[in-house]
Amino acid sequence: MKLSILMPVYNERTVVERCISLVLTAPLPENMERELVIVDDCSTDGTFAILQRLAAAFPQIRLYQHAVNRGKGAAVRTAIEQASGDFSLIQDADLEYDPSEYPRLMRPLLDGHADAVFGSRYLAGDQSRVLPFWHSMINKGLTLVSNMFCNLNLTDMETCYKVFRTDLLKSIPIRSDRFGFEPEIVMKSAKRKFRIYEVPISYHGRTYEEGKKIGWKDGLKAFAVIVKFWLIDDLYAVSYGRGVLNNLTGTPQYLSWLALKLRPHVGDEVLEVGAGIGNLTGRLMSRRKLYVAAEIDPLHLHALRNRFLRTPNVAVQRIDPEVPGDLAGLENCFDTVLCINVLEHVEDPGRVLESLAAAVRPGGSLVVLVPNVTAVFGSLDRKMGHRRRYSSAAIGQLLAGHGFAVETVESFNKVALLPWWAYGKLFHAGSISKLVLKIFDKSVWFWRRLDILMPWPGLTLVVVGRKPASPDAPVNSGARHEIAGHAN
Repeated sequence: MKLSILMPVYNERTVVERCISLVLTAPLPENMERELVIVDDCSTDGTFAILQRLAAAFPQIRLYQHAVNRGKGAAVRTAIEQASGDFSLIQDADLEYDPSEYPRLMRPLLDGHADAVFGSRYLAGDQSRVLPFWHSMINKGLTLVSNMFCNLNLTDMETCYKVFRTDLLKSIPIRSDRFGFEPEIVMKSAKRKFRIYEVPISYHGRTYEEGKKIGWKDGLKAFAVIVKFWLIDDLYAVSYGRGVLNNLTGTPQYLSWLALKLRPHVGDEVLEVGAGIGNLTGRLMSRRKLYVAAEIDPLHLHALRNRFLRTPNVAVQRIDPEVPGDLAGLENCFDTVLCINVLEHVEDPGRVLESLAAAVRPGGSLVVLVPNVTAVFGSLDRKMGHRRRYSSAAIGQLLAGHGFAVETVESFNKVALLPWWAYGKLFHAGSISKLVLKIFDKSVWFWRRLDILMPWPGLTLVVVGRKPASPDAPVNSGARHEIAGHAN
């Protein structure tokens, strides 16, 4: 295992060499390597020359420089891009924090309890320098505000010492260039449902006379960052195709409407393929005997496991429906299989349906959600990774060709058809404005009541196919019980 220590540096020539010495000699957990990723944010006091000399002397150091001063958040963002370790720890270059405490920060991560660990200057147990009253009050006030918007109970949101699993940290888009990095990363970690731990750390804070750079204006900006990223769901650094649809955390009313459409067709033992981050899972799993949420994306699997960690009837499985072997052993296990926003992405929908049909027990149902109206296929579809849209006839024939008797084909969300056409065909846009999505979500209560009256087709199809009953076919109760035994 390797720890990437991420160090943003700006005009620290008096302390940076001593700080780097402490970082390179700090104790680490057994068998853990280290790399020190330093980003000089265009220092003007000779700091970069010192860093170049140290980088030439120590192979653990990887040095980068910004051509212009961009701020701490920008420097951390560059360091994150270059990190290659299993874990990433943020370390300022000002000697306020003690690298000897790395093992304490790493413990919850190595024990598998945490996805992120924050070092708190306000938890009891370690020495800290007494600093001006108002500086501490502003820190604690910002932490309180952050907790109110994040629904967390942190004691120190503004702490420098934050350690993450690197794969998760790289998946978060960092937009703040200055000290807004701290509230931004906390808000996004909370929205992503990371398991966050705090541990007490010592703190040897500097005064402004000694070189401290953060000021009261940064406190106001931090408050603005908290509100901004509370309103905006900017949670993933890249688009995940189908994951864009599963990540509609900002449209809860639409998701509840969709769940209402699906719920009458969902039985007691359910397999949901393409579960994403669990937005529909959370709305459908109640009162089910067994609910298996299946995904292939590692970030989505991580989110599912965190979200349903203590939900006894939900099991999270890695299943790729395009790989028949991933469903081997699950024949005749489920009375319902949900195939939500999957068939439009895969190369061979028939092969996927063949695999899923084997998992449905005789008499059980396959519930499919696909995009409707082939004529509106455009730039939005391509951005989301869609290979196709469907018509009612085409999806019905596809299910019938793989042994399902089609019971219902329902089109819904008719109000969205025209905006989708305009964005994707007329304006060739790659995304829909978050403001538009929020306005739509707030008005879903109205549009869902008008849906049946609109004379044109809906943007989405819900199709239910029934697998013919066969009294001789065995129910695979052994595999089902084994999955239930591994439910979270």
